[in-house]
Amino acid sequence: MIQLDVAHKKFIDKLQTLGRSSSTLVAYGKDIEQLLEYLSKSGVNTVNEARLEHLEGFMKKLSDEGYTNKSISRKTNSTKTFFKYLLEEGHIEKVVSEDLKHPKVAVKAPRILSRLEYRALRDAARDDVRSSAIVEVLLQTGVTISELAGMKVEHLLLDSKTLYIPKRNAKETRTVPLNDAVISSLRAYLEKGRISQRPSEYVFITKTGNPLLVRNIRSTIDRYFRLAGVEKAKVNDLRHTFLAHHLTQGVSLGFLSKVVGHKRISTTERYLDYVERDENMTEKSELGEL
Repeated sequence: MIQLDVAHKKFIDKLQTLGRSSSTLVAYGKDIEQLLEYLSKSGVNTVNEARLEHLEGFMKKLSDEGYTNKSISRKTNSTKTFFKYLLEEGHIEKVVSEDLKHPKVAVKAPRILSRLEYRALRDAARDDVRSSAIVEVLLQTGVTISELAGMKVEHLLLDSKTLYIPKRNAKETRTVPLNDAVISSLRAYLEKGRISQRPSEYVFITKTGNPLLVRNIRSTIDRYFRLAGVEKAKVNDLRHTFLAHHLTQGVSLGFLSKVVGHKRISTTERYLDYVERDENMTEKSELGEL
């Protein structure tokens, strides 16, 4: 029988070998650490002793302490993944978390920038070639902020108008088409604005040659949102906007799902509910075609 702390360490080690990101490792690590602390205080010392009522008691405790349903749902998912791993490794004979239910979480409508808003954002960043290129890449390709931060020069195939997005899981690797607007912005940055004290393999870098971190990119976009007068918007909303505007222009769900890297086409499909009733989507998009 495997002890709780040993199971915890082995689980995180397994995730690491699977190539999960550092933020994912931290999130799972904290969630399972919190769960095991509760189990230990409930008299459970090995994973075999855990029962469904223990897990439900943990979730109820979180609710009583004021955790949101969204947070509890995430911890429920972490718990299910943990016990599934234990079964696969032969540490338990039954997945006790199988009947553990997620709390109801209201799905918040994605923030989609109107034509006037994304035009104002692009205008606000236009005089800074690096910031302008960042805005264009996020707005014109639908990549995530972490994918942009990890983008390397070798990934940019400007002559063939594509961007290669590598993933540790080969099945998730994808190629994103680049339109003329983003290519023009990237060329301007690479030729005039990408100046540093030492060479770097990354596309977006500081003057010292270090790659821009996710938090640097987020703060940059937030600053231009303020300058453009775009309220209650975040970096991820540029990805939402990319999806919504291209669906409105008739791009197929299947193709768009592959471009943005959605694992399920249903994730892309839910945007149809928002673009169809958003009056701002009826006007022709100024974003370049795929």
